[in-house]
Amino acid sequence: MTVPTYPVENTAPSPAPAAARAHLLHDGSVEQYRRAIADGVDRVARRVATVDRPVTGITPAELAPLVDRVDLDRPLGDTGAALDELEDVYLRDAVWFHHPRYLAHLNCPVAIPALLGEAVLTAVNSSLDTWDQSAGATLIERRLIDWTAERIGLGPSADGVFTSGGSQSNLQALLLAREEACVDAVGPAARAELLPRLRVLTSAAGHFSVQKSAKLLGLAPDAVIAVPTDARRRVRASAVREEIERCRQAGLVVMAVVATAGTTDFGSIDPLTELAGICAATDVWLHVDAAYGCGLLISPTRRHLLDGIERADSVTVDFHKSFFQPVSSSALLVRDRGVLRHATYHADYLNPARMVEQRIPNQVDKSLQTTRRFDALKLWLTLRVMGPHALGALFDEVVDRAADAWQLVSEDPRFEVVTRSELSTVVFRYLPTGPGRDLADAANLHAREALAASGLAVVAGTRVDGRHFLKFTLLNPATTVEDVGYVLDLIATHAGRYVHDHVTADLTCHVG
Repeated sequence: MTVPTYPVENTAPSPAPAAARAHLLHDGSVEQYRRAIADGVDRVARRVATVDRPVTGITPAELAPLVDRVDLDRPLGDTGAALDELEDVYLRDAVWFHHPRYLAHLNCPVAIPALLGEAVLTAVNSSLDTWDQSAGATLIERRLIDWTAERIGLGPSADGVFTSGGSQSNLQALLLAREEACVDAVGPAARAELLPRLRVLTSAAGHFSVQKSAKLLGLAPDAVIAVPTDARRRVRASAVREEIERCRQAGLVVMAVVATAGTTDFGSIDPLTELAGICAATDVWLHVDAAYGCGLLISPTRRHLLDGIERADSVTVDFHKSFFQPVSSSALLVRDRGVLRHATYHADYLNPARMVEQRIPNQVDKSLQTTRRFDALKLWLTLRVMGPHALGALFDEVVDRAADAWQLVSEDPRFEVVTRSELSTVVFRYLPTGPGRDLADAANLHAREALAASGLAVVAGTRVDGRHFLKFTLLNPATTVEDVGYVLDLIATHAGRYVHDHVTADLTCHVG
C-alpha cells in the first residue's frame, strides 16, 4: 500500500500583513523599488562587463544540487541576500548571448531601449487581452502590427497580433488555414469527414513546429508532407505543385503550404514568388514562416530576398531573433483581418460581443492567449530610439559576417561545408582524413561537447543527410572573422585529438 506524502508544515514565522505589503509596488514603496531594481541591474552590468566566455561549462549534475538546496519555504527576507544567492544559482553560470563566441542558436544580443521597455512593461504589468486592462498599450501594439504589415506589403486589410514566439505564430496560422479549409464543411459530420483528409505541405528543411502544430490541431498523423529541397536547401516549387496535384487526385485537401524565409539550419529562403503563384492558382493558403528572416524587412540592402512575401495569407515574424529584442517578441500577420475571427470567443466577463459594436479594441479577440504581456513596448522603444534603418544595418552586418565565415570554412581543408546561407548560418563539419574518416560523426559530436565544456565557445549541431554536422549561427555584430577562426581551430583540435586517440587505440589493439 502506498502511503501518501504531504508537504512539511512551514514553521517559518509569518510576516505581518503590513510587512508583506511593503514588497508590493505602490506609492509607498517606490524607493524600495528603485533600490531593488538598481541593485539587480548593477549585478547584471558587472557580469556583462567582466565575462570572458559565453558559458562556464557547468553541467546539470553540478548545478542542480545548488538549486535543490534552496528552501523556498524559508525566505531570506532581504533583496541583497536573494541576489547574492542568485549569483550562485543563475548569474554565475548563465549563457551570455552578447559574447562574440556564442555561435549556437538563434539568440541575439539585445538592444538597450528594449531592456528599458522590459523594465517599464513589467512594472506597469498591463495585460494585452482587453482595453480596460491596457488602454494605450493596445494601441501601441496595433500600430506596430500595422507597421509590420506595411513593411511586408500585405495591403490595407491586413492585421495581426503579438505572440509568444514563432511556434505559437505558426500554430495560429495553421489554425486559421484549417478553419478556412473547413468553411464549406457545414455540420459535425461534414467536418469529421474532412479533417482526416487535410494536408500541410512544408519544406523538408522547415521548422518542427509545423508538425507539432498539426498534432495539436487534431490533424491526421501523416498530415504534414515534407517536400524535398534543392541544392541550396530551398523547397522545390515544382515538387510543391506536383504534391498538390497528387493530393487532389488522392482525394486529399491541401489546406496550407508553409514556406520558410530563413530555415533554422541553413538560413535558406524558399522561392516565395513561385510558391505564391502556385497557391493562388490552386486556391491554397500560403503561410510564410519568416521567424528568422524577418530582419530582411528592415535591411538597407537585402529586402529583395523577401520578394513574394507580400502575397502570403499569413506571416510569422520573430522580433526576438533578427530585430535584437529580448525574448519574447513575436507576431502573426494576416492579409485578411477577417480570418482572425477563427480565434475569437466572447466571454461576458471579459470581452462581450457588444464591445465589438461599441468599437472597443480587445486584442484577446485575435489571440490564442488571454492574459498577455505588453511585449510590443520593447520594439516600440527600440524603433523610437534607434529607428529601423539602424536595426537593419546591424542585421546586414551579421549576414555579411556569416558570408565571411562561410568563405573561411570553405577554404579550410580540415572542414566540409554545406550550402552558403542567404542569412547568417554556416553548417559544416570536421572531416578526418585517412583511417579516421569513419570517425567523422563521433569526432564532431565530441568536439561540440568538449568546446561547450571548456566554456570558450558554443556552437550548435544538426544532422544533414544522416550525418552529424556543426553549425554557426551568427546574430552578434561584435563577432569577428578572428573569433570564427579561433573557434574553428578549437574544434579542429578537439576533433583531431579524438580521431588520433581512437585510431591509435585501434592500431594498438590490432598489434596486440
